Amino acid sequence: MSLVVTGATGQLGRLVIDALLATVPAASVAAVVRDKEKAADLAERGVELRIADYDHPETLAGAFEAGDRVLLVSGSEVGRRVPQHTAVIDAAKAAGVAQLAYTGVLGGDEADFDLAAEHKVTERLILDSGLPYTFLRNGWYTENYTANLAPVLAHGTVVANAGEGRIASASRADYAAAAAAVLTGPAEEHLNKAYELSGDTAWSLAEYAAEVAAQTGREITYSNVPAEAHLAILTGAGVPAPFAEILVDVDRAVEHGALARRTGDLARLIGRPTTPLAVTVKEALDRS
Repeated sequence: MSLVVTGATGQLGRLVIDALLATVPAASVAAVVRDKEKAADLAERGVELRIADYDHPETLAGAFEAGDRVLLVSGSEVGRRVPQHTAVIDAAKAAGVAQLAYTGVLGGDEADFDLAAEHKVTERLILDSGLPYTFLRNGWYTENYTANLAPVLAHGTVVANAGEGRIASASRADYAAAAAAVLTGPAEEHLNKAYELSGDTAWSLAEYAAEVAAQTGREITYSNVPAEAHLAILTGAGVPAPFAEILVDVDRAVEHGALARRTGDLARLIGRPTTPLAVTVKEALDRS
């Protein structure tokens, strides 16, 4: 039996591997990756590499073994996730894995923004498969904002159409630690459960702008604009239209409170408070 992480060379997958290796022997961890070269550092740490591609179901036949506890990290290609996830679910069922954990989205079936659609379908596919599951319904990553600090600093403003909505975000490492916890903890505690994961504090984009201003000593404001204007700004800056539309729709969800829920599930799973906004902002500024 192995603890298996798919998409292990991605940003979240790597952090899950790190969290696992902090508590279990490397020999018990397997990484499902498309590119062996990109995962060379994982192999050097003693992690087993299993080469497979979501887009080529035949390659997934050897990705899992009976009794494995598997984390399906959701694909990053919006619009392609359902067939990709279906291939993984089918392979996991054929192998007879003991647990399939999935990184979905906060709110599950009740989430009503476009980005949630493929996650909801995937959860239904997992339920229909009969596999023992754990749904990790991740809220927003703080890095979704702090990774985009360059234009904020260049223009002195955070532009969005989120109104006064609040976001109970957490760091990517927090969500990774939660995933590692459900893979390594007693199975009976986590099987056939859904966790709504979010940060301990919900903040507004005006507060985010104020935090960046406080840490940089610059004047940073929050500019709330109509959705249509925000879409035009994003596409004018070179953001592909389909992705820009997703960002605008997420801002609508923020305005309506869809990402403001503070459930406490994340802090309970990781055994500590979630990472504050100020810490992630500082880390991003230190890297810039």
